[in-house]
Amino acid sequence: MKKSSNNNYSGKNSKQFNKKSDSSFFSKNSNSSKKNNRFSSNASRNKSVNNLNGSDRRKSNFSSIKAKNQITKSDAGITDKSSEIYLERKIKRNFDDWIWGKHSVFETLVSDSAINRIWCTSEIFSSEKFYILLKDLKLKGVLIEEVSWNRLSQLTSGASHQGIALQLASSKTISLENLIDFSKKSSANPIILALDGITDPHNIGAIIRSAEAFDCKGIIIPQRRSAGLTGTVAKVAAGALEHLAVSRVINLNRALEELKRNGFLVIGLSGDCQLSISEFNEKTPLVVIVGSENKGISVLTQKKCDFLLRIPLKGKTSSLNASVAAAISLFYLSNK
Repeated sequence: MKKSSNNNYSGKNSKQFNKKSDSSFFSKNSNSSKKNNRFSSNASRNKSVNNLNGSDRRKSNFSSIKAKNQITKSDAGITDKSSEIYLERKIKRNFDDWIWGKHSVFETLVSDSAINRIWCTSEIFSSEKFYILLKDLKLKGVLIEEVSWNRLSQLTSGASHQGIALQLASSKTISLENLIDFSKKSSANPIILALDGITDPHNIGAIIRSAEAFDCKGIIIPQRRSAGLTGTVAKVAAGALEHLAVSRVINLNRALEELKRNGFLVIGLSGDCQLSISEFNEKTPLVVIVGSENKGISVLTQKKCDFLLRIPLKGKTSSLNASVAAAISLFYLSNK
C-alpha cells in the first residue's frame, strides 16, 4: 500500500513536474522567441537605419563632391580667364614697338627710323625691294635675322606679316667713327663704356643712366649677345638715353682694335685680377668694358684689354651687379 501510494505520489508528482517543466520550458521558449523576435526586429530596424544612413552618407558625399567639382570648375574658369587677360596684355605690351607687313616695314626703313631688330624670310632679304636697305642697316649695327615663315608667324602671334617684321628702337645709334670723333672733341680724356654679353635690358638701362650721370661720352653695344635699345631700356634709363651717344657694332673686338688705333686705352673689369681700380692713375682716353654677371668678359675680349682692374670689396659678397660695377668704376675713373 505504501509502495503504491508512493508510486501514485511519485506519478502525480512526476506528472505535475512534467507539466510544470513543460509549461516552464514552453514559457521560456516563448519568452526567448519573443526576445529573439525583438532582437531580430531591432536588428532589422537597425539595418534599415544603417541602410538609410549609408544612403544619406552617399548622397551627402555625392553632393559634397559635386559642390567641390563645381567650385573647382568655377575656379578653373576664373584662372583661365585671368590667364587669357594676362597673355593678351603681355602680347599687346610686347608688340607696342613692332611693325610688320611689306608696305609698313618698307616705309619705316625709308623714313630712317631708329630700328632695333628685323626678322625676315630669305625671299624678302634677297628681294630687289629690300636687299639694299637691309644690307645697309646690317652694316650700321641693326640685328637682322633670316627666319622661316612659320617662325615669323610664331613671333608675331599669327599676324599677317607677309614675310617681314621689325622692332623699333627707343633711340638712334651712331657709327663708331662718329662716336670716336665726338668723344675726342668734347673731352681731352673721354671715357667710353663697352658692354660685353649683357642681355638684361634692365641692366643696360641702369648702366646708361649711370654713364650719363658720370659724364661718359658714349656706350658701345655689340650687335649680338646684347639687349637692344628697347622700351624697357629707355624706361629704366629714365631719360638718360636722350643725352648719351650709343654705337651698335657688328664685332666688339674689331671695334676695340679701332679704338686702340685712335689712342684709347682698353680697360676690362674683372674680379680675378690683382690690380685695384683705386690704384689705376693713367690719364688718357679710356674704354671700360663691363661683362655679364655670370660669365664676365669673354676670353677673346680680355686679350684685347691693356689692363684688367678689379673693384675692391670689403664684405663677404664676392661680386657686384653689372650696372653697380659700371657706376663704381666710372666714379673712380672720372675723378682721376
